[in-house]
Amino acid sequence: MNKKLGIFLLALLLLLTLAACGTDEEGAVSQTEGNKKVVKIGYLPITHAAPLYMQTDKEYEDYVIELVKFGSWPELMDALNTGKIDGASVLIQLAMKAKEQGIDLKAVALGHRDGNVLVAAPTIKKVDDLKGKSFAIPNKYSTHNILLYRMLQNAGLNYEDVNVVELPPAEMPAALAEGRIAGYVVAEPFGAISVALEKGKVLFQSEEIWPDSIDCGLVLRHDFIEKNKNIAKQFVKDYAAAGELMNAEGDHAHDVVAKYIKVDKDVLDLSLNWISYHNLKIEADAYAILRDSLIEMGLSENPPSYEEFVDTTLLEE
Repeated sequence: MNKKLGIFLLALLLLLTLAACGTDEEGAVSQTEGNKKVVKIGYLPITHAAPLYMQTDKEYEDYVIELVKFGSWPELMDALNTGKIDGASVLIQLAMKAKEQGIDLKAVALGHRDGNVLVAAPTIKKVDDLKGKSFAIPNKYSTHNILLYRMLQNAGLNYEDVNVVELPPAEMPAALAEGRIAGYVVAEPFGAISVALEKGKVLFQSEEIWPDSIDCGLVLRHDFIEKNKNIAKQFVKDYAAAGELMNAEGDHAHDVVAKYIKVDKDVLDLSLNWISYHNLKIEADAYAILRDSLIEMGLSENPPSYEEFVDTTLLEE
């Protein structure tokens, strides 16, 4: 075989391979496994993503779920914004910020209902005791930050009365135990760790501060929805069904979640006991409160409207 013919055959083989895989409009290779579409969804190992874990417990006719684990929200959002993954279970405010900046994302379902706790050191008897002390949140663009803001407001304190610090969630229980912070609010199971170890106590459950607060949500890239409408609809329906199984299947649900979150059983049991995965539809009224809170706190001048950002049709049809 001469050199030119070899190069031609190699190029032809490459083109045929790409054609077999399929490409999207941006040139990224679309993955398949057999005849099934691979749906790549990003997550952090928290209990707020439990419906995704439960969804992987069974096989589906038209698609395969590939869960992609990330170590931080910025890493996850970079992958989501650049199309390296099709969707994610993510802090809804981070996705709203990306939408505001021109990334075409759609929030299609909640990650959970309630289940956030504001945890404080045992020496903190009331909210006033936090004045002048450090309190940790995972990200300023989070429901956790809004919950802190509202708790202080309800107690007659200003947000500036507390030294608000951003910490990685996994660092918060140790920071509380060592006295570096006086409290924190974050996704589970990190609140349950301090409570189970008796290094912290629950000041408030999120529903006491902000009923039906929106926290983590299932977000999909709009281009993924448009190119895979039937699969997107089935995927979201199966996701919601998996959430209902989380509520109903007790020990089995805990066993599934335990494959993704490596904490002691008593910590996981406590964490899941605080959270509901029933009815994961994003309601307009709850979203309006979230949007208004971001504006009030100066975190966003023009967050996306419900109509611009939320797509409930995949869940309802």
